[in-house]
Amino acid sequence: MAVSANRLEILQIADAVAREKAIDRGIVIASMEDALQKAARSRYGQETEVRAEINPRTGEVRFSRLLLVVDQIDNDATQIAIEEARKRNPAAQSGDWISETLPPFDFGRIAAQSAKQIIVQKVREAERDRQYEEFKDRIGDIVNGIVKRVEYGNVIVDLQRGEGVIRRDEMIPREMFRPGDRVRAYVYDVRREQRGPQIFLSRTHPQFMAKLFRQEVPEIYDGVIEVKSVARDPGSRAKIAVVSRESSIDPVGACVGMRGSRVQAVVGELQGERIDIIPWSADAATFIVNALQPAEVVKVVLDEDSNRIEVVVPDDQLSLAIGRRGQNVRLASQLTGWDIDIMTEAEESERRQKEFVERTRVFMTAIDVDEVVGRLLASEGFRSVEDLAYCDITELAGIEGFDEETANEIQMRAKTYLERIEAENEAKRKELGVSDELKEIEGVTAQILVALGENDVKTLEDFAGCVPDDLVGWSEKKDGETIKHEGFLTGFDVSREQAEAMILAARIKAGWIEAPAEPEEAAEETTTETEGE
Repeated sequence: MAVSANRLEILQIADAVAREKAIDRGIVIASMEDALQKAARSRYGQETEVRAEINPRTGEVRFSRLLLVVDQIDNDATQIAIEEARKRNPAAQSGDWISETLPPFDFGRIAAQSAKQIIVQKVREAERDRQYEEFKDRIGDIVNGIVKRVEYGNVIVDLQRGEGVIRRDEMIPREMFRPGDRVRAYVYDVRREQRGPQIFLSRTHPQFMAKLFRQEVPEIYDGVIEVKSVARDPGSRAKIAVVSRESSIDPVGACVGMRGSRVQAVVGELQGERIDIIPWSADAATFIVNALQPAEVVKVVLDEDSNRIEVVVPDDQLSLAIGRRGQNVRLASQLTGWDIDIMTEAEESERRQKEFVERTRVFMTAIDVDEVVGRLLASEGFRSVEDLAYCDITELAGIEGFDEETANEIQMRAKTYLERIEAENEAKRKELGVSDELKEIEGVTAQILVALGENDVKTLEDFAGCVPDDLVGWSEKKDGETIKHEGFLTGFDVSREQAEAMILAARIKAGWIEAPAEPEEAAEETTTETEGE
């Protein structure tokens, strides 16, 4: 078959392939040119620099050979002498390329088959690139498709301009699909892999529910209502926190819709998943109370350092607050980002009583008083011997039944006790070999030094090499449960911020880093520079 023939057919093929594969016509023509070049090399020699050009308007194919202009020819197939080159182009210089037109030729069967393979390969690569570029920008969107086939529980979805997969663990439990079924899913990842772009879809992703609400609730689509967070137990129950940017619009009512029409549309898509719509609040305690609905909450105690909250509920509300298999509290924890501990009023009362008894015992032992005085001090809100030693004497003297002399005696005993404990800790510190330099760091007590020494932190460099997690511990989530890892100073009243400050002071003292400039000093330096200018 002569290449010069069938010009119209070449363009028709290029147009048809471009339409079918949804790729640019120019890419198809370029792949044809590459195929023709390879076929021409098989005719003229593999070392020959052959170029094939297809006119995109007429379909005419032209072949040319590129020759390198040289002073002395080593290879006739790829080089041309400068004298010969200047006959064709007077401006030719050594190192330039000269184009030489080649005549049309007939393809052999092997050359035609090879050209076909090249075209198929190039078109497939272009199609894969097009799919990746198109879908990588759709991560986070909901797509509609038709189930193409089901393989080992994984659902392959035809997205018209691509093919996505819903893995078995990304499908709602007990959900079944057959070829031909229509399906909606959330695009959570698109990867470029050896076998082509892989589009991963999900129906269990929390944001799938958020996007469904966006489609059903115009206020969310318009940005008047914002979805703050979502927590799901796919196919069973979910919680979604919403807030309105306009005080006149109720975010919960807008999401529920008239007679529940809007939320029911989402529930229907999620196979009957129960959805709790929660009003979001900037106040963590209020938000957590809302998230535990429908349970009633009596009291909350926040621990911001460990990101935990204790929630007290009436005795008859405990099972409702925890939920079936811990579902309600687990979803509330995921929704708010806080670890939630739930206890009944009876359990809290018992714990408070134990703390009261423990403080009473400590006071009786430390300052050598009877049980009545110990209980009295604990009931007045004194939590430790340090509180007694360093409080205003009028606070102690103001307790009913105490006078100034009694208050002075109690405070003196408290200070004596602390001095004795301090001396014991100092002796133990020296025994452990903890450096005196660590004593100079603000916030480091003798008791802390003993704890550090017991954990093999004995020098300034050892302490400077620590991180806050080493001192105060850290938490991690594993299999839906929060695991608390203790630090060297767990049990001490040391916050994460204080731990960071102590480590920073140690690094400055060890010369690892420079101390930050004081604000006043920085201001003086700026003033001096300005005056100098």
